[in-house]
Amino acid sequence: MDKSNFVIVGAVSKPHGLKGEICVKSYTDSPFLFQELKRIYLRLPDRFPKRYTVESVRFNRDRPLLSLQEIRGRDQARDLAGAEVLIRRKDLPEQDANEVMIADLVGLEVFRPDGRSLGSIQEVQVHSGQEIWVISGAKGEEILLPAVDQFVLEIDVRAGRAVVEPPPGLIELYTNP
Repeated sequence: MDKSNFVIVGAVSKPHGLKGEICVKSYTDSPFLFQELKRIYLRLPDRFPKRYTVESVRFNRDRPLLSLQEIRGRDQARDLAGAEVLIRRKDLPEQDANEVMIADLVGLEVFRPDGRSLGSIQEVQVHSGQEIWVISGAKGEEILLPAVDQFVLEIDVRAGRAVVEPPPGLIELYTNP
């Protein structure tokens, strides 16, 4: 399986009910994406992704609850806790030209406007609707940058780079012991 053909859209948090539904922590802007899917792939640590057919989707406190054709019963659903939820890129709804998927940000090299490298994006976290880039700096330091229009000047996924203007003192906070 070519990893570039898949996008991580969430993680299985726990089973729900007795019939084998799974509760998903969504990594998408809208959990309603799951209503459009006919299939998903679940990947447990150190395993290859396995294909599942989505029978139904409903919501509990804004979390998608998925019924999968291959899962019957709470015990089978429990075994999937912690699995990454992936979908094929071709199954994604069409994006606007200026939209960038979180999965495409990981690995981008991050530069300041003067061309100095800050490092590369290792992870994107979303807390209370706020996107945070976790950047691995040149000396291995971890830099947390709020990904807001004020600080992110340019993203070029094809070129593998982003240009940012962090707020004064933020980078020094992480690079000066």
